[in-house]
Amino acid sequence: MDVQEQIKEYIASQPEAKRADMEELHRIILGIMPGCKTWFLDGKNSENKTVSNPNIGYGVQTMKYADGKTREFYQIGMSANTTGISAYILGIEDKKYLAETYGKDLGKASVSGYCIKFKALKDINIEVLEAAIRYGITQSR
Repeated sequence: MDVQEQIKEYIASQPEAKRADMEELHRIILGIMPGCKTWFLDGKNSENKTVSNPNIGYGVQTMKYADGKTREFYQIGMSANTTGISAYILGIEDKKYLAETYGKDLGKASVSGYCIKFKALKDINIEVLEAAIRYGITQSR
């Protein structure tokens, strides 16, 4: 199964309301990043043990890890969580930037160093989320 099929299947496996929001967010991100590389990570480690929620990634950046090695990884990500959806904006050095810059205008969302978590798209200001994504893309290495 190719990445596009995995993404489609993952989104289709979500409950109806979450599925519709994830389809819309997928469309929005692809609109911001047309032609970008897409990723699908099933959330399992090399021993096939679940270590995270499955997630969809968009774009490419080079990340340096604690072991000193560099690897390619996505810039923007999305996954379903138990209460809604998480959007990941990776590559921002200042871990307070997202919350301080976009948090107050985003709506009903929790914002950490690289993650914006919300229950449904109707609960947030989508234009502010788009601005955060656009900023994240410019910060990626």
